[in-house]
Amino acid sequence: MGRPLRGHRRRPVYAGAAAALAAALTAGPLPAALAAPAAPGAPGVPAAPAESAPTGGGLVMVLDSSGSMVDDDGSGATRIESAREAVGTVVDALPDGYPTGMRVYGADRASGCTDTRLAVPVEELDRGRIKDAVAEVKPKGDTPIGYALRKAARDLPERPPGALGHRSILLVSDGEDSCGTPDPCEVAEQLGETGGAFGALRIDTVGFQVGGKARDELKCIAEKGHGAYYDAPDADALARQLQRAARLSADGYRFRGDPVEGGLGREGAAAVEPGQYLDSIGAGETKWYAAELDAASAADFGVTAVPQPGVPVAYGDGIELELHATDDHDTRCDAQDDRFEQDEGAQPLTDAVSRIPSADGGEPCDAADRYLLSVHRTSDAGSDRARWPLELVVGREEPLRPGVTPAQSETGYGPAGDEGAELPTAEPEDITGGTGFNDAEAIGPGVWRDELLPAQTRFYKVGVGWGQQLRYRVEFANEPTLDGAAGVSSFAATDLYAPGRAVVGDGPFSSSRSYYGEPVAADLGTVPVSWTNRYETATEVVPVRRGGEYYLSVSLGPDAAQFAQNTAIGVVLRVDVLGEEKSGPRHGAPAVAEGENGGADGGRDARAGADEESSDSVLPLAGGIAGGVLLVGAGVAFVIVRNRKRPAAAEAAAGNGVRGGW
Repeated sequence: MGRPLRGHRRRPVYAGAAAALAAALTAGPLPAALAAPAAPGAPGVPAAPAESAPTGGGLVMVLDSSGSMVDDDGSGATRIESAREAVGTVVDALPDGYPTGMRVYGADRASGCTDTRLAVPVEELDRGRIKDAVAEVKPKGDTPIGYALRKAARDLPERPPGALGHRSILLVSDGEDSCGTPDPCEVAEQLGETGGAFGALRIDTVGFQVGGKARDELKCIAEKGHGAYYDAPDADALARQLQRAARLSADGYRFRGDPVEGGLGREGAAAVEPGQYLDSIGAGETKWYAAELDAASAADFGVTAVPQPGVPVAYGDGIELELHATDDHDTRCDAQDDRFEQDEGAQPLTDAVSRIPSADGGEPCDAADRYLLSVHRTSDAGSDRARWPLELVVGREEPLRPGVTPAQSETGYGPAGDEGAELPTAEPEDITGGTGFNDAEAIGPGVWRDELLPAQTRFYKVGVGWGQQLRYRVEFANEPTLDGAAGVSSFAATDLYAPGRAVVGDGPFSSSRSYYGEPVAADLGTVPVSWTNRYETATEVVPVRRGGEYYLSVSLGPDAAQFAQNTAIGVVLRVDVLGEEKSGPRHGAPAVAEGENGGADGGRDARAGADEESSDSVLPLAGGIAGGVLLVGAGVAFVIVRNRKRPAAAEAAAGNGVRGGW
């Protein structure tokens, strides 16, 4: 028999007591100026990737310049004047270097269903050029949306071999297509089926003062194009919604790994070894992978699925993982699943299955053999049908050295599990979370402030050593809401992952809340890290079996776009790492000496070497590094190297006593 099977599911959304948290939030409302033009890196504008590399990704804005854009928008300005200002706001908020272009339609002739031109090519962002181009637009013609979409898809650069890139079209229109052919919805569907998971187009649409058939058409284009529809009833909303759509494109998940083609059946399972891999999976599909495991080492298989953010999903959609021994009985060693458990819209899904040799030996999953991993995608008929990129991480953890007696398991939270547990109260430090596991922002004990767009998930990592436990709270800010948005709600949530990407269960915490723009908090934490936790059965205990970097994600639901007045909402993370760090996993291991914990130059590995009874782990990125690094977004090839320098606050908490790490 395999070890007891666990199933992870995203927590339901619970209503929180908003008023009780109001005084605790230090973020407060974000300034109204957040929706005004701001330079990248300025307060309220997420920091951009520092470099860019050709990935075939980028954004092309398609701007309605038809005759109706000279109409008054109700503010005393014409629609095109408001659009010019909104486009300026967007390009000011985009990261430096992000490939961005602009196409217009209806701008050159009084009538004509082929009246569209590329005003600015999709190249390294040139803010001044885009602003100048939109300033020169003189609306006069028809609305050939379908034809313009086809042209816009060709504006985006081709992907170099082996590269990844988010390819996005952002359409702004104040009306429906006036030409009839080609049908815009049909064009969006055709474009959405091209390029597979990593090269697929995303088409977002913004309806500027539209209703009826025009709104329905724009919603259809977004749905068929695996994107989102944003309603903009006035000039302020236009600027806000354009920023959200454009910044989600620029901040797409940055993948890393070697390409692999998972088999569609057991017989065709793709061979994998310790490393990081990239694949994709379609609705209802099952992918198979095979790994040779020895009889003594533990192994983790972490899987992250990354749908387009905010696209339609059903409550039960998700991924199901199973790990099988290839014995005569096809023994299932572990099974996990991760589902959305909400129908607002998609966000990243992550879980892991493990082969952990039993304490006494002799079980079917203890044998040295070939093991099979299956990944199945469950998808409702009404959900978005685009393929999902998969990031697969395979890691091997070698056993304790002979004669080492590990410390006993740690199954309790102690005072850290209390609802009123004290957490840091210092002035928040501004940070920008990562797009995923590969660029997660390193933080440590302290108070950190970030912001989230609707439908966005940010990632952070915290070092937790042997004998220590992580405890944190995410506070979602008191935000101004739009008139007429009463009763509209979204969700605010956090997830916590062990070094091998296994989900750490909720325990006594509340990790997901309903969010109306009023202050709410979600919190999570771990029990103390102990090697022997692997033999427990509780979902909040088993994954906390190794020191290393623990990852936390913070998510905001897509429906927040319907009520949040500011472009993004503020979040505050209060993080603590409790307990005295031990030098290794063995019983009676001494505490890490103060001098060994100081340093941004790899004190972690020095400590592992000091306790030669520690377990070892094999660096799981070996395969991914050999094949290079593949990123999505503006793109920058990089490799995370052990012992790299980190901020002192994060380094102080990072000791784990395990060589190699994750």
